[in-house]
Amino acid sequence: MAVLPPAWAPAAPRPRGIAAVRRAHRRPAAPGSPAALARLGGGAASAALGAAAARTAYRLLVSPRQAGRVEDVFHTRQRSRDVWARTNHRGAEVTLLEGPALAFGLCAGAALAPRTPRRLRAAAVMAAAGGAVFGAYDDLAGEPTARGFAGHLGALTRGRLTTGTVKVAGIGATGVAAAALSGRRRPGDLLLDGALIAATANLCNLLDLRPGRAAKAALAVAAPALAGPAPGLAGAVAGAAAALLPEDLAERAMLGDCGANALGAALGAAAAASLPRPARLAALGAVAGLTLAAEFVSFTEVIEATPALRRLDHLGRRPADPPGPVAATAPMPRPTPQPARRPTVPRQRGAREPHH
Repeated sequence: MAVLPPAWAPAAPRPRGIAAVRRAHRRPAAPGSPAALARLGGGAASAALGAAAARTAYRLLVSPRQAGRVEDVFHTRQRSRDVWARTNHRGAEVTLLEGPALAFGLCAGAALAPRTPRRLRAAAVMAAAGGAVFGAYDDLAGEPTARGFAGHLGALTRGRLTTGTVKVAGIGATGVAAAALSGRRRPGDLLLDGALIAATANLCNLLDLRPGRAAKAALAVAAPALAGPAPGLAGAVAGAAAALLPEDLAERAMLGDCGANALGAALGAAAAASLPRPARLAALGAVAGLTLAAEFVSFTEVIEATPALRRLDHLGRRPADPPGPVAATAPMPRPTPQPARRPTVPRQRGAREPHH
C-alpha cells in the first residue's frame, strides 16, 4: 500500500534557470503538441517585443530632437552628430545609431520573454548589455591602428592597452557573469559559457563588413532555435535583427561594434542556455575556428567566390554602382624638335677667334 505524503508536506521546488532547460531536454515536446505550440508562441511573442522595441528606439535616436541628448550621454565634449557617423565600404555616410537601438530591442525582448525562466532572461540581458556597452566604447574611442587579435595582442606586448583589448576582456567578464546568473555553478561551465558568449560576439562583429551580413547570419541561427528549449531568447535575437535589417540593407545605418557585439553576445547566451555541454563545446570550437581563420582569410573574398553565399549576401542589398564613363583625353602634342646648337667655348683672354 502506497504511503501518501502528509498534507503539510512542502511541494517540490520548481526548477529554475538552467535546471528548467535541462528538464526540457529530458522531455522534448513532440512536433505539433500543445507544449511545442506554446514554445513557438512564446518565441513569436518575444520576437514581436524585440522588434517593436528596436524600431521605437531607432526612430527616437535618429530624430534631430534627440540627437543632442544622445551625444551628451556618449560624447559630452563634442555636440555633433558626426561622432556617430561612419563611412561604409561604398563610401556613403551612415549612422552607428542602429547599434544602440538594436541592443535596446535585444534587452527588452529578452527581459519580457514569456515562458522563459527569470534567471535565463537576466543572463541574456546581462550578455547583450555588456556587448553593447563595451562595443560602444570601442566605436567612440577606438584606434584604427590595431585590428584583429594579432593587432591587439601585439599592442599589448608593447605595453599599450587598446580599446579592443578592453572590449574583449569586458565582454568575456560579462559573459561569465551571465553564466552565473543563468544558474551555472561549476567553474568549467562558467568559463565555457563565458567564452562562448565572448567568441560569438567577436565573430558577429567580424561578419559586420557588408550591409546586412551580420543580421542575416544571426537570423539563420536564431530561427531554428525558436523550436528549442529556450525560444524566448532566440525570439528576441530574431525580432530585433529583423526589425532593423531594412535600415542596414538600405545603407542608412550600420551595426558598428555596439550592435554587432550585442547581437552576437545575445545569440551566444541563447546557445549557452539551450545546448548541452558537448554541443556547447562543439559550438565554441566552430566559432573559435572561424575567428582564427579570419586572421588569414578574408570572409568577403570567400563569400564572393561561393555562388550560394554570394546570392544570400547580396539579397536585399543595393546594387553596385556602375562604373562612370571614362572621359576621352586629347592626345598629348608632340614636342617641336629644336635645332641643335653648337656648344659655345668660352673665349680665353688673348686668344684669337677661330676660323670658320
